[in-house]
Amino acid sequence: MSKREFGADVEVAVLAPAILEFQIAVAQQTGADVTEALSFELNGKPVEPELIIGDLGTRIHRFAADEGTVTASYRATVIGQSDPSPVTSFDLANYLRPSRYAESDKFFGFAATEFGEYADSVTVLEKVSSWVGTRLNYVPGSSDPIDGAVDTLLAGAGVCRDYAHLVVALLRAVKVPARLVSVYAPGCEPMDFHAVAEALVDGVWRVVDATCLAPRQSMMRIATGRDAADTAWLDNHGGSISLKNMEVTAVVDGDLPQDSVTDLVSLR
Repeated sequence: MSKREFGADVEVAVLAPAILEFQIAVAQQTGADVTEALSFELNGKPVEPELIIGDLGTRIHRFAADEGTVTASYRATVIGQSDPSPVTSFDLANYLRPSRYAESDKFFGFAATEFGEYADSVTVLEKVSSWVGTRLNYVPGSSDPIDGAVDTLLAGAGVCRDYAHLVVALLRAVKVPARLVSVYAPGCEPMDFHAVAEALVDGVWRVVDATCLAPRQSMMRIATGRDAADTAWLDNHGGSISLKNMEVTAVVDGDLPQDSVTDLVSLR
């Protein structure tokens, strides 16, 4: 994993003037060597976005777009691994709270019954990941963008963000701070922007992917937040848009790492 390469090509039709916010660039890193190129065009003309820095180096590229076609192109090469994610007092408060798509307050009784017997957070992490992975079926198109963790549990199916929301909600319900992270995920099939959970275990942030679609060791952080409301790769404010085309790439130099649900892994 000495070198990882990531990319995204997006084409969006703007049907009514809108403010667009893209989150497709890897988060600002310390420790790793990152070389990248990012460009936006509206109707074939370059656009210079405003850069907004969010939680854990999340980068939001924001600009106004009139009617027409917006294209985004991103390429990044990452050599080495970034420094571990820090832990703050804000994390301990913020990531225990219920949120829009991870309604942990609705899971208190259920989670206590299913996972209350496990005293240490390492075991809880493994049990929640395995439970969600075996109870849900990965079915593209089976969920709506407004579905939360409760909807996912009742449906018994979803995609990566649905798995991650349910993991986050269950962990918060048993007092383990948890959050959602959008990532580039080499080896993921089908290849797309991927969503995973992060949980605070013994003072270290550990990544949880109940889908098991890609090895966690090779993933690269894009955006971090309470749930998908904070980490969506594209947000549209005040207008109307339609996705015309999108292609995501994520590869490692050499073989993909081996992964097991029992391993403790951090996003690096």
